[in-house]
Amino acid sequence: MLERVAVLSDIHGALPALEAVLAEPDVAAADLIVLTGDIAAGPQPVEVLDLLVSLGDRVRWVRGNADRELVEARAGRPSPIEVSNWAAGQLRDDHLALLAVLPLTVTLPVDGLGPTLFCHATPRDDEEVVLVDSRPARWAEVFAGVPAEVRAVVCGHTHMPFTRLVDRRLVVNPGSVGMPYGGPGAYWALLGPGVQLRRTAFDVEAACARVVAESGFPDAADWADEYLRSRHSDLDALAAFGPRDGR
Repeated sequence: MLERVAVLSDIHGALPALEAVLAEPDVAAADLIVLTGDIAAGPQPVEVLDLLVSLGDRVRWVRGNADRELVEARAGRPSPIEVSNWAAGQLRDDHLALLAVLPLTVTLPVDGLGPTLFCHATPRDDEEVVLVDSRPARWAEVFAGVPAEVRAVVCGHTHMPFTRLVDRRLVVNPGSVGMPYGGPGAYWALLGPGVQLRRTAFDVEAACARVVAESGFPDAADWADEYLRSRHSDLDALAAFGPRDGR
């Protein structure tokens, strides 16, 4: 049984944001760090992957759609996202080998929560959308194949933190470390015995300057301005994502 699990999702190759979260005492003291996908597709993909790999067995990895798309881009199937195609070209063979075998889900025993399933988007798919206000029928659909003993599901993908009950099953989205919608900062979650949604503040101006100085991505300045400064509100994101949950 894991007493404390730190969940980091949607880092998107943003090294300053990741470093800020890893410096949190509760992350450093956690029994395990679980990454719920979309790890490297951003302006500092190599640096982010190398830092996370250096943590060894303290980290468990789950595949996100952007991780899959990096591997596909290198295999000749480009992503519609410019930064993803650029990031794919930066990765070494060992990075690609790591991303290519990431699991869709991981289930772990967490103190106070019991068997907890970690995924990126939903347990059955790495890019379909569920939201805090999705209809009960939609949740029932995406959870149809989840074993009854799993009483908590942790997902990412939509970059907005929430917790809610769905037919007696707890659902947690930690938000995004590197591309938050709703306000600047690096968002993550601490599990066990309950759920804490956490936000790590960092010097956004310095982080933007650092990304521009250290990344070779041609549009690094625009990327940092849009995402590290969190130009998109949660309501903007809900409006954009809403049609994709079948409403």
